[in-house]
This record gives sequence, structure tokens and C-alpha cells, in this order.
Amino acid sequence: MPKIVRPDDCQPAKTVWYDRKKYITINFLIQNPKDVQVDIQDTKIILSCKDADDNNIYNEIEFYARVYKNDSREKVGDRTINVLIRKVKDNVAWPRLTKDTAKPAWLSVDFDNWRDWEHEEEDGMAEYEQYMDMLSDVKKKGEPPSMDDLDDLSD
Repeated sequence: MPKIVRPDDCQPAKTVWYDRKKYITINFLIQNPKDVQVDIQDTKIILSCKDADDNNIYNEIEFYARVYKNDSREKVGDRTINVLIRKVKDNVAWPRLTKDTAKPAWLSVDFDNWRDWEHEEEDGMAEYEQYMDMLSDVKKKGEPPSMDDLDDLSD
């Protein structure tokens, strides 16, 4: 892939991201992107394109941790460029997307898609134990009531 050069008169795209066990998802919010170039490397991603008004868009993100560049994909839509990036270390939560602790103004967490997956197994186990307790309580209630009087209801 040819090297992506940062245009002189460019601006970053508003970007949202969220974390999963094996993947990071990044959505670049751009109206009608064209001339899209995405370069996913082991340690960073570079995006360059033009928006509906022919503005040059350029984002460069140095990742918090290493990724598999060959097991990552991008999809260009009418209003977004979605990028699915495979993490090298599965089941390790990223506290932020960038290596740098300072967060750029154009980058934010996609709270609509965010899940605290680190505790999913614990939460599921707690729910299971609560269900099992409820079942054992049902079993401890004693004999079921006699329903002999239901015969009187027949027409």
C-alpha cells in the first residue's frame, strides 16, 4: 500500500470507538466519504479521505497496544467509515484507544456500543447462582396444594 501523506489543509474526523474481547471498533463519522485510504499497521491507523464538501480529512491514531493488521477490516458507508481491528492480546481491556494518555478533542468513546465485558462472566455466574437459589426455594415450599376443589368448577 502506498504511504499516506498528510495533506497541508486537513482536519480530523469526529471519531468514536469501543472495546470488545478480541476487537476494537473505530467509527470515523464522515458524510459521504470519497477517495478513502485506510492504512492499518501493527501500532497505528491512518485514515485519509475527502468529505461531502471536499474537505481533506486526516486521522492518525497510535494504538494503546499492538494489533493484527492482517486480521482487521474497514467498511465505507454513507456517513461512516467503520474499522474492525483485531487485538494481539485477547481478553485484555484497553483503557483508551491511544498510546498517549492525552485524549484528542475529536476522539470519544462510543457509549451506545460500550460494554463492560471484563465482568460479564462474573455477572453471568451471579445471575445463575441467584436463579439456582430461587429454584431451591421453590423446592423447599413443601407439598403442592390439593386441587380437589377444581372439579367443582366443571360446567
